Amino acid sequence: MPALAARRRRPLIIGAIVLAVLAGGLVGVYAWQRPLLRTGTGYAAHNACAVTSVAGRDNPDADLPPNPLVPYLRTEVTDGSASATLLGALARQQAWYTDGFGCTLAATRPVLPEPAPDPLGANAIVAAGSPTTSTELQEIVGRAFGDGLSDADRDALGTRGVVVLKGGQLIAERYASGFTASTPQLGWSMSKSVASLVTGRLAAQGAVSLDDSHLRPEWTDGRSAITIRQLLQMTSGLSWDETYDLGTPITQMLYAEPDMGAYVASRPLAYEPGTHLQYSSGSSTLLCAILAPDFGGANLSRTQLLAPLGLGSAVMEPDAAGTPVCSSYLWATPREWASIGQFALDDGVWNGQRLLPSGWMTETTTAVRGVTVEDAGYAAGWWANTAADGTLVYPELPADTYSAQGHDGQWVVVVPSEQLVVARLGFTPSLDDDKVPALVAELVAALH
Repeated sequence: MPALAARRRRPLIIGAIVLAVLAGGLVGVYAWQRPLLRTGTGYAAHNACAVTSVAGRDNPDADLPPNPLVPYLRTEVTDGSASATLLGALARQQAWYTDGFGCTLAATRPVLPEPAPDPLGANAIVAAGSPTTSTELQEIVGRAFGDGLSDADRDALGTRGVVVLKGGQLIAERYASGFTASTPQLGWSMSKSVASLVTGRLAAQGAVSLDDSHLRPEWTDGRSAITIRQLLQMTSGLSWDETYDLGTPITQMLYAEPDMGAYVASRPLAYEPGTHLQYSSGSSTLLCAILAPDFGGANLSRTQLLAPLGLGSAVMEPDAAGTPVCSSYLWATPREWASIGQFALDDGVWNGQRLLPSGWMTETTTAVRGVTVEDAGYAAGWWANTAADGTLVYPELPADTYSAQGHDGQWVVVVPSEQLVVARLGFTPSLDDDKVPALVAELVAALH
């Protein structure tokens, strides 16, 4: 399995240790494992809050991954917040809903600004009627939903929404039971691709440059050389570990830090900036922490991208300090995710107006070269199908394919040579194959 696919498979917690703590009731062991346990309760609290208040669904437990901890979680959803504990008492975490900003994990309700105004214009993809889809396309999309599989295998596949655009037109879509075209779904690390587009919007305005350095006032050592380009390409060199485990930076950032950007900025250098590519959710969140104060604060993503594209349901959730969590927390409907892909395919032109610098997408979807690479095909917030060494990550797909990818099987796949965009949202925590590359390959063959 390619490294980038493996990166999407992230366990939340070590079940054996959890069971030992719960079974033994050992105070010392609990104190030792509390940060790890708070990863589980933090995930559950944020999930319960967002699924109910952002997505408008009443079954947040359906979005909890298989894990020995889950039977011991106790969640409580109230008007405007959700909390989670172990057995009603341990490792309590709380998430707070704010209109326009979704849910934020924090000890007390965060103080956030007024949400930015509604979208600036209509979005034809979001507003389109149901497409007339050929039988062949219906069957191709049906296989992505597990048609023909057993009930158990179809449930494990967990596809919840597929949207297909060809030449900018909606030609096929389908939703699982309980989901519709208007149900926001969490993109997880597809949020990083949106952070890249937001950066491009600011670059088009002359507000930032990819080679800007000295990004944090406290960086008076070698970190002062880190550039915006390196944060986008994950070559900043900041020490990081994306493993969801006891005491790792990623769990500390998401579940224990009110100011996630400040935490990431405090990390020491492990490599000279610009020499080593290491996948890091911290890099994307730090980037938005650097950009947000001067360009909209918690409204950064909405003012720079979501509103101009007319994405009225899309929400980028912030941390308790008001920083958009650009690594992980964008909610949008499948049609809105597909619209983001179409905007990228059109090189940042929307409704006839150029919003990104010309050539921005070519630059940010070209795999990083000239560095030590841990993840083949990573570019600058996007995954390229052509790796730095020229090999294809997915040989069944055209060489110019690139994609946004997120935890549990979230994809927006763009194939410029075919004028094709495919958005797939779902919940696939336990399968190695979510069938998305096969789906796109079949669509390319059928529509060529």
